[in-house]
Amino acid sequence: MNVLEPNGRVLYLADSTASMEKQLQGERLTLAESEPLRDDVSTDEITPVPILTHYDDALGRYPYTGYKVGSTLPFTPNSVRQGNFYVTVAGNRYGKGSSREHSPSAEKLAGIRLVVAKSFERIYRQNADNIGLYTSTDFSLLPRLEAGEAIPLDELVIGRDALAASILKHGGLLKFGQQYLTNVTPPANVEEQRPQTLFEKIVRRNMLSTPVTPSDPKPGDGIFVQAHWRFIHEYYTGMCAHMLHATFGKPVELKHADHIVVFEDHTSYVTQSPAHVRNGLVENVVQMRFAQRDFVKTYGLTFHRTLTNEELLKDDGSNVAGISHAMMAERYALPGQVVVGTDSHTPHSGALGCVAFGVGTTDMANAFVTGAVRMTLPESIRVQLGGKLQAGVTAKDVVLQLLAQPAIKAGAGVGKVFEFTGPVVSAMSVDERATLTNMCAELGGFTGIVAPDAETVRFILERRGMEFQLEPWMRSDDGASYSAEIEVDCSVLSPMVARPGDPGNGLPLATLDETVKVDIAYGGSCTAGKREDFDQYHAVFQWAAERGMRIPEHVTLYLQFGTTDVRDYCQKKGYLKTFEAVGARILQPSCGACANCGPGSSTSPEQVTVSSINRNFPGRSGPGQVWLVSPPTVAASAIAGKLVSFEELQRPQAASSH
Repeated sequence: MNVLEPNGRVLYLADSTASMEKQLQGERLTLAESEPLRDDVSTDEITPVPILTHYDDALGRYPYTGYKVGSTLPFTPNSVRQGNFYVTVAGNRYGKGSSREHSPSAEKLAGIRLVVAKSFERIYRQNADNIGLYTSTDFSLLPRLEAGEAIPLDELVIGRDALAASILKHGGLLKFGQQYLTNVTPPANVEEQRPQTLFEKIVRRNMLSTPVTPSDPKPGDGIFVQAHWRFIHEYYTGMCAHMLHATFGKPVELKHADHIVVFEDHTSYVTQSPAHVRNGLVENVVQMRFAQRDFVKTYGLTFHRTLTNEELLKDDGSNVAGISHAMMAERYALPGQVVVGTDSHTPHSGALGCVAFGVGTTDMANAFVTGAVRMTLPESIRVQLGGKLQAGVTAKDVVLQLLAQPAIKAGAGVGKVFEFTGPVVSAMSVDERATLTNMCAELGGFTGIVAPDAETVRFILERRGMEFQLEPWMRSDDGASYSAEIEVDCSVLSPMVARPGDPGNGLPLATLDETVKVDIAYGGSCTAGKREDFDQYHAVFQWAAERGMRIPEHVTLYLQFGTTDVRDYCQKKGYLKTFEAVGARILQPSCGACANCGPGSSTSPEQVTVSSINRNFPGRSGPGQVWLVSPPTVAASAIAGKLVSFEELQRPQAASSH
């Protein structure tokens, strides 16, 4: 079938409760009747975290069940199927956030054949391609769709790169891979004469030659690269195994299996996760874990799993676990390598000077059997961080400032590489650099990268006992081409905060014209669960403890380590005594509340959380309001019981009024 047949209704994701009610009650609307459309529809809204325990046809019951209009959630299970919708239409930056392939899969399983939006986030669109779900930015299609016209599939791939079009026409990546990627040519080291960015150099050194990709690609072209490391976690492994065995049979031959790493990092505290307990999903998660453990055992893969509370009591310290992308930077990734993982925050490892990016489940399944990872070659943005950070201002504040820039909010960074450079970056530790590259996911970027230097070498020696030798090519050349340059005078920055709803809702905390009472304070996540983040929490809490200050009765404070290495570091430094003194609840390494799957998530819309996590999309960490801040601001706000910076907490009147 070479056309999109008109077999249902067009669903407009409108920013209007009335428009949504009309459509879900059976009324057909036009674009004009539906506008304005919702921008920034996140994958957390398309498929909320608790839905990710499904990875088969059951997913088709749940698309858009986290979609929020005002204070309402108009979609209920089976709304899309019952509404007979086959096209979805939305505004800018559709599919932002998590790399979860469950989102386009849920849409397709519910009957959606085409998603039309003003713009798409990279991972969402690539995931849609990989499963054969068409996407388009051509709004001239809408009157024809509304009129019930059949649209030739060739029209739906106009403007797409040749690789994306070919994958769609084959019905998805796995079928495409069977035909073209079973015998890919290893990369050839070709000396490039023109000046190149570090990102370009790494890609060129690892690019694979195939019959369907260009030998000299330009930005926007689809290519395949070989990855040094591939990693996956429990929300994706069951779906990945299901795909592999359904396509290739069981067992399947995995390519370079010794460089596949599997993590159990999202569900350690599922029995204490309000969303999972309330929705009766704990048993689903347990089965999802077992599916991953079976896969690991079958193929003898490297595995890091978290321990239950009972197991922790018996742990001799030999278990090494933590958040996947944080552990990749601590223990695996090296400068010049390519690292791919099933998580949008995979760019974390870019802090070491490698190309690290997130992919969906089908991409990973294909990479497991072929070693080839799909990429649309991106352009690069050079971010020059000049000046010097003031005391109390962190990498998280820098990112929140970048996210608040109008051009970034409008999508200027979507699909781009963010190369961070300048004196502020040079002065940062790798942990702080990782905050910059990690949150390129929120900037909409393909990845982030920092050229390796003496600090990188120090980090690798400290964390792994490895003496790494930098090579002369591991830097961007003078005269390398960038699509844009952003200069930030960091000397004028102050602690930042992002209002609830989106990480781009940033403003200097000092300019906030309201008092925000805090119910929950959460310090942790891949972004802010590193060693240096805990140094920052401790500095504030030690100051408070020395003055006899604790968190107020109305505040619950959670501190969650990113990895067991961070936990052990804090134990050796004596931090736990200080944390206990101020009333913190200590949580073992896990994604936890950041992904709405552990303690620290809100349980009611009225609750206010101050958090050091990376995202505050609607529903991301429960139904309450999440304010994003840096680690020192989380700690200070926990002590004050309201949103304040550490500098404000230290003022005499603030300290005396506590």
